Formats: sequence, structure tokens, C-alpha cells
Amino acid sequence: MDTSQLLKGVLDLAVLAVLDRADGYGYEVVRGLRAAGLQEVGDASVYGTLRRLYNAGLLTSYVVPSEEGPHRKYYSVNGPGRDRLRELVKTWRSFAETMEGLVGAA
Repeated sequence: MDTSQLLKGVLDLAVLAVLDRADGYGYEVVRGLRAAGLQEVGDASVYGTLRRLYNAGLLTSYVVPSEEGPHRKYYSVNGPGRDRLRELVKTWRSFAETMEGLVGAA
């Protein structure tokens, strides 16, 4: 099965979950997703998801100066983002339960 197609459907949930644990800049989010086992996640997909979630009002951002290079734009989950995260978690759990019922005996 092509996990990249599955990942597209849950990337919002995954990114919000990573940022709910701690604020982070783009590449930190990528590393967090990969450390969690989502090795197939692409940098461009995560950066695009961050922009989309930010534009939807689900994230806030702030800039932190860096002595090692360019300033970093950090993202954090705000109130509406936490509400959306809860909705997505509920949907995911229901879907995963349904799928487990279908394939559990296979």
C-alpha cells in the first residue's frame, strides 16, 4: 500500500499533534513527524500544510532570531487549532476503529 496517499489524508492531524506538544519551526515539525515513524513525509508537504493551517487561523506564528543562520518562524496551535485537533482526533479514532473491525481478523 502506498503510505504517501494515506499520509495526505492525515497530515493536518499529524502536524497539529506535533505542534500541540511544543511550538516548532518547519523543519522541527518535519523531524517530529519522521521521529514518530512517518518517514515518507516530504518537507514541501509539511511546509504547505503549515501555511494552509496558518492561513485558516488554526496556528499563530512568531519569529525567533538565530545566530546560526536566518531567523526561524515558529508555529503554535491556538484555540481554534486545538478545537480542530480534537475534531480530527475524534474522526481518526472512529475511522481507525472501523478499519480495525474490517481487517482485524484478516
